Amino acid sequence: MTKKSDQTVIKKYANRRLYNTGTSTYVTLEDLSEMVKADDDFVVFDAKSGADITRSVLTQIIFEHENKGQNLLPIAFLRQLIRFYDDSMQTLVPSYLEFAMQNLTNDQDALRKQLTDSFGNSAFGAMEDHVRRNTDMFENAMKMFMPFSQPVSDTTQPAPEKPANELDTLKDQIADMQKKISELADKNRD
Repeated sequence: MTKKSDQTVIKKYANRRLYNTGTSTYVTLEDLSEMVKADDDFVVFDAKSGADITRSVLTQIIFEHENKGQNLLPIAFLRQLIRFYDDSMQTLVPSYLEFAMQNLTNDQDALRKQLTDSFGNSAFGAMEDHVRRNTDMFENAMKMFMPFSQPVSDTTQPAPEKPANELDTLKDQIADMQKKISELADKNRD
């Protein structure tokens, strides 16, 4: 992201209109979404109170995308996220999510190229497996901090056993990807 002094200031008025002070124009949530995608940093203030409502507006953008059927957030993830509110782990979650998203962002181009080169365009199931393993690891870490709490869900898969070496890890990942590809091929036949 850019420095705070480079942030565009957006004001949200009582009539719910958003005003970009940098361009002196009214903007929509879709315009703000495009600014995020272009890595144009902005901050949103309530015009009357002066309160920073950036988080609320960004959440509203996500809500709009999800409502349009662009489902990026799995239901299980959303439920787990809600469970973290008012939980002792609430303070850990933002930094963990920020760290995980930064790593995904940093590695996405290389990962996309590697998967496409190795397995074609249908290889993104491997990415889902990778994310699932990270989620399992995170849930296991949470359980260490809360050993006496009830399990969140019986639907979570146990974390895979740690392979003896990196070659075994790669073999396991390839086997998982082949399984996913087979499942997709079977679905396409039906």
